Amino acid sequence: MAASVFTAVPRAPPVAVFKLTADFREDGDSRKVNLGVGAYRTDEGQPWVLPVVKKVEQMIANDNSLNHEYLPILGLPEFRANASRIALGDDSPAIKENRIGSVQSLGGTGALRIGAEFLRRWYNGNNNTATPVYISAPSWENHNSVFVDAGFKDIRTYHYWDAAKRGLDLQGLLDDMEKAPEFSIFILHACAHNPTGTDPTPDQWKQIAAVMKRRFLFPFFDSAYQGFASGSLDKDAWAVRYFVSEGFELFCAQSFSKNFGLYNERVGTLTVVGKDTDSVQRALSQMEKIVRTTWSNPPSQGARIVATTLSSPQLFAEWKDNVKTMADRVLLMRSELRSRLEALGTPGTWNHITEQIGMFSFTGLNPKQVEYMIKEKHIYLMASGRINMCGLTTKNLDYVAKSIHEAVTKIQ
Repeated sequence: MAASVFTAVPRAPPVAVFKLTADFREDGDSRKVNLGVGAYRTDEGQPWVLPVVKKVEQMIANDNSLNHEYLPILGLPEFRANASRIALGDDSPAIKENRIGSVQSLGGTGALRIGAEFLRRWYNGNNNTATPVYISAPSWENHNSVFVDAGFKDIRTYHYWDAAKRGLDLQGLLDDMEKAPEFSIFILHACAHNPTGTDPTPDQWKQIAAVMKRRFLFPFFDSAYQGFASGSLDKDAWAVRYFVSEGFELFCAQSFSKNFGLYNERVGTLTVVGKDTDSVQRALSQMEKIVRTTWSNPPSQGARIVATTLSSPQLFAEWKDNVKTMADRVLLMRSELRSRLEALGTPGTWNHITEQIGMFSFTGLNPKQVEYMIKEKHIYLMASGRINMCGLTTKNLDYVAKSIHEAVTKIQ
C-alpha cells in the first residue's frame, strides 16, 4: 500500500490552554482545580448562561418573522452598529461624523485576523509584509500567531510586564515606542491585559497616546473584556475612546465571548475609525473581499442575541447587571485569595493580585512552582503562572492559597 500523502506532515504541538483542560478532565483526584481555562465560572465551578441571554434566546425562538437567509457579508447591520457604539460611546465624535465602520467576525480572533489581513494588503504600502508589528511581552499567544499567519515578517515585542515590581513597565514601553519605526503597528489590550491583568492608568494611556501620535504608530486595540474587567462598560473602554478623541485612525477588535458568555457562538466585530467617511467605506470594501474568501458570510444567532440586547434599554440594563455580577465575583476572589496568602505569611508581596484586573492574574509563580502545583496539588494553571480567577470558589480558596504558599516556600 502506498504511503499517505500526509506522511511528511509534522504533528503540531497542542494548544496549551486546551491541553491543560484535557489533562484536568483526565485527573481523578477529588481536590483538582482548573485555573487555566479562559471562561467564567460560578461559585459552584459551573458555566453561567446569562439570564438576559436566556430571555433573548427565547424571544428569538418565538419570533416567526426570522429566517435563515444569508446575512450581508459584513454582518448583521444592527449588531455592527450597536457593537461599535458600546466600544466608542454614545457621544463619540467619530460616530457623529460618520467616519466609523465595522465588520462582524468570528469572535475576537476573527476580528484580529481580518484586521491583520487588511493591514498586510493595504497599510503602509501594498502587501508590505515588512511593517513591524509590536506585541506586548507577554501577551495572549494568539496575537503573534494571527499576524504571522497573515504574512507579517517582522513581529517584535514591546516591554510591558515588570517582573520585579509585578506591575507595568511604563518606561520600557514608552522607550520601545520611541524607537519603533514610523507606521509600525502596535497591538494594545483595551482593558484587562491578558495574561498579566495589569492595565495602564488613564494618565499612562495619555503618555502612550502622545508618543504614538508623534511617532505615527498605528493602534490596533483588542477589546475582549469590556464591562467584565471593572464592571463598567465606560471605564473599560476609556483607552479606546481617548485615542479616538485624540484623532487617531485605528482598529478595535471586539469579542462578546466573555461579557455575554457566548463563547461558542463566535461573536465579534472589527471597528474601523478613519479620518472621513470615504476612507472608511473604501477600507470596508476591501474587508468585504477578505471576508468573502475567509468565512464568506457570518452566523446570525450570537449576533442577534447581542443586537437585541444592546438595542433595548430594558435588556441593556439587565445585561449590564449580569456583567457586573461576573465582574464582582472576580473582584471578590481576588481580595479573598490575597488575604489568605498574606494571612499565611506567604513569602513575597501579593498586592498585585488585587491591583490587577479582569479574568486573569499573573501570580508571579515560576515554571517549577507551576509544575509542583499541577503534579503535587492537582491545581492546573498556565506555565507562565497565569490563573483564571473564575476557577476559584469559596470551596477551594483555602486549598489553592495553601498550595501556592507551599509551592513558593518549597520550590525556588
